[in-house]
Amino acid sequence: MERPSPRAVLAGVIALLSLAAISLVAGPAVAATGAAGPCALPRTGAHHSLGVGNWNDAYPRPDHPLDAVMIFLSFPDAHPVTTPAELAADYFPATSRFFRRSSYGKFILRPHPQPDWIQMPRSSTSYGMKRDWDDGRRSEYLRDAISVADDQVDFSKYDIVYLVADPDAPGVDSDATKVVNFDRPLHADGTDIRRVVTVFEQHPPDRNVLAHETGHVLDLPDLYHRPADGKGDWDTYVGDWDVMGSQFGLAPDLFGWLKWKLGWLDRRQVACIQENANITLESMAAVPVPGESIGTRLAVIRTGEDSAVALEARSATGNDRATCSEGVLIYRVRSETSSGGGPVQVIDTHPGTDACWDLSVYPPLADAPLRVGETYSIPGEHTRIEVADRTPSGAWTVRITTGT
Repeated sequence: MERPSPRAVLAGVIALLSLAAISLVAGPAVAATGAAGPCALPRTGAHHSLGVGNWNDAYPRPDHPLDAVMIFLSFPDAHPVTTPAELAADYFPATSRFFRRSSYGKFILRPHPQPDWIQMPRSSTSYGMKRDWDDGRRSEYLRDAISVADDQVDFSKYDIVYLVADPDAPGVDSDATKVVNFDRPLHADGTDIRRVVTVFEQHPPDRNVLAHETGHVLDLPDLYHRPADGKGDWDTYVGDWDVMGSQFGLAPDLFGWLKWKLGWLDRRQVACIQENANITLESMAAVPVPGESIGTRLAVIRTGEDSAVALEARSATGNDRATCSEGVLIYRVRSETSSGGGPVQVIDTHPGTDACWDLSVYPPLADAPLRVGETYSIPGEHTRIEVADRTPSGAWTVRITTGT
């Protein structure tokens, strides 16, 4: 986790018109296919690129159950005051439920918390844990952790590794929580360990923090904006609207584009808009009635070689049940932009207003979605979006006019 927690921040500061043409081209949802369709952006060399043309095999693909081991590390200079079971309960089953809901049951995260503390060979203060950790000392920590755990853990059984440090040890800094990717994989039990999640959270931890970090293990980028000096707003890109932007967001479900990349949207649920169109957008969190299927969840307008505009409906249900506002969310996607550089940027359709100052991580974007009866022209794209109606089932009727 490379952004500060609120604890750290608070410590320092407190009528429908017919359309002449309608064109909906179903886009592929399986990210590993080569023929990705006209609206799918290519995967580029950018770190955690949001291209959906093919899958990066360096990462585990969440289209099947993945097993995660959770290892609890103590230190000679502190006696743990919590148990591994108590710390495991901070993260599970909540994290598994988050991904089950977000993936519509297509991804099952199976945790395997170890029952006992495993002691590190050196004191907690000797590793110098902190944000932007020194590479050498962090490497020592990781080598020691894998080494002491190897006698008790068969790493070949697991797809994901969580290393959880004793939150009460004096050298543990909660701002150091992050995913570490290895240039050269560590090797244990006949398997390569390419990355681990290092957890240094307090007890209880920041909300949804493990869902955010697990997203990185699945090749998802940071969507927040990190100021050059570490000061100022971190949530100007996407606000509350995705856990990869903020684990504290009111609407933390993953963007439809990210779900497309991960393979959680099927072919019928992605519409490629190439001309004027009249579409019905189902809520991103809608759960199908048994025996029925969900229609379009994501509409995409290709705007360049590596760029697109996406539309999706967000409502107060599922992972987004605490959302500040409902409606059609519009955002830009750039597959050549690296993690942390703004690969997704939400378009504020109400730039003159804010919402939910007491709860939102970034009130200017809390009311970003377009509501029923409203029309918005996307700057620089000659495209107008009108939210004409909402169906009895809760879907949104949207008109898209291009070339205007």
